[in-house]
Amino acid sequence: MAIIPIDKLNEIEQHFEQLNADMANPEVIADSERYRKTTKTVSELGDVVEVFRRYKDLKSRFDGARSMLSETDADLVEMARMEIAEVEPEIAKAEEELQLLLVPKDPNDFKDVVLEIRAGAGGDEASLFAAEVFRMYTRYAELVGWKVEVLDVSESGAGGYKDVSAIISGKKVYSVMKYEGGVHRVQRVPATEAQGRIHTSTITVAVLPEADEVEVHIEQKDLRVDTFCSSGPGGQSVNTTYSAVRLTHIPTGVVVSMQDEKSQIKNREKAMRVLRSRLYELEMEKQSAALSSERKSMVGSGDRSEKIRTYNFKENRVTDHRIGLTIHQLDQVMEGKLDPFISALTAHYNAEKLKSVD
Repeated sequence: MAIIPIDKLNEIEQHFEQLNADMANPEVIADSERYRKTTKTVSELGDVVEVFRRYKDLKSRFDGARSMLSETDADLVEMARMEIAEVEPEIAKAEEELQLLLVPKDPNDFKDVVLEIRAGAGGDEASLFAAEVFRMYTRYAELVGWKVEVLDVSESGAGGYKDVSAIISGKKVYSVMKYEGGVHRVQRVPATEAQGRIHTSTITVAVLPEADEVEVHIEQKDLRVDTFCSSGPGGQSVNTTYSAVRLTHIPTGVVVSMQDEKSQIKNREKAMRVLRSRLYELEMEKQSAALSSERKSMVGSGDRSEKIRTYNFKENRVTDHRIGLTIHQLDQVMEGKLDPFISALTAHYNAEKLKSVD
């Protein structure tokens, strides 16, 4: 059996119980920032405490059964052996879970995300695939109970998306979605291809942890705000009011445009959410640049320059190049059945984290 830091886990459990009590304290409730931090910490510690309590219960059953092995009653001894045989593998499983839960967490794991998908090489075919991949993630979000809020869409003449952005909110969204960032490649015969030749197109997917105002403070003097009339495919005007907003962060040159809403105020609010997330990602990239090459190679950085997955429609095949996983169920994957990839990627990179701790 693995060595489990019982004292540390007991401290975590006591801290968790104290925080739960604090959440009912009127003083804490009245302080919105303190209450937010308290609920966030309770959520982060919840999984550890749940597994630790299960582990303690299993250990109690194991120790009780082992003490019965010295009994003279043969039936009691047999019952004890059966209990030990049942509980032992469960204890080993709980120990493994606890080891993983105690590995230092990515501070962004509990955040919602800003999802940005852009058509790359391949013209109209790339834009069509961008729309399909966005639908794939929307379907996955529905399956796991997340909420998707579209921020902005730029449609192509072919009916696809040149780019689309949305906020996905729910439980631990970033921890699941962070491995989806990168270049996604599609291989198929376009509808416009008369000779049946397979074309290869690409799109880029960016998964940005949503930053709040506390984490990223933007000075008004560093912000240029432009307003303009929103437009649709081909550049035609959608309305005659200046409801669309373009924000430029002068120190970094980051530009965010938003025209999804008819209200200029709402478009500005959405643009600010995206701008904060992009600036937060820039800061994270600066910090990660100082890490070792081994750490930088991990997918968690969301490197867009690396091809991470290929979708081959003719062979109904999807391949994730980072872990060498191929599944011949492309039709299911495009309907949001992403769990085989999500689970395999999470297991792979969790194992890498454990190695680094060892």
